Amino acid sequence: MTRLIMLGLALLVGTMAQAAETALPRLEDFKWVARPIVVFADAPQDPRLLQQLTEFEDDMEELEARDVEIIVDTAPGEDTPLRSRFHPRGFNVILVDKDGTVIYTKPSPVTVSEIIRLIDRTPLRQQELKTERNLAD
Repeated sequence: MTRLIMLGLALLVGTMAQAAETALPRLEDFKWVARPIVVFADAPQDPRLLQQLTEFEDDMEELEARDVEIIVDTAPGEDTPLRSRFHPRGFNVILVDKDGTVIYTKPSPVTVSEIIRLIDRTPLRQQELKTERNLAD
């Protein structure tokens, strides 16, 4: 199940006006387990953030199938490990593979189909698909 981990936002898109007190995990927490997508915005009301979260919500099954974990950071004044590592300026989407490699960064919202294409081309995903096929045989 894909989780939506947020700093400064509620856990559901429909209740974003509420604040969540969820501490952001470190990328190392996901190594070899999941593919984090880190979304940075300067405010929870950023229209690009709202657009991005809606995009994710509309196609969550495809993201779940690829072990995606969504992390949202809307606290630009906080010195979080993620902000220290990536140094975002304003809105930014960063896709990280299970081995910790940054696959993609984009300063604007990205479609789930674009994310799926990026993930499916990685050697790790190709190996996962091969393993799944072998288990099905």
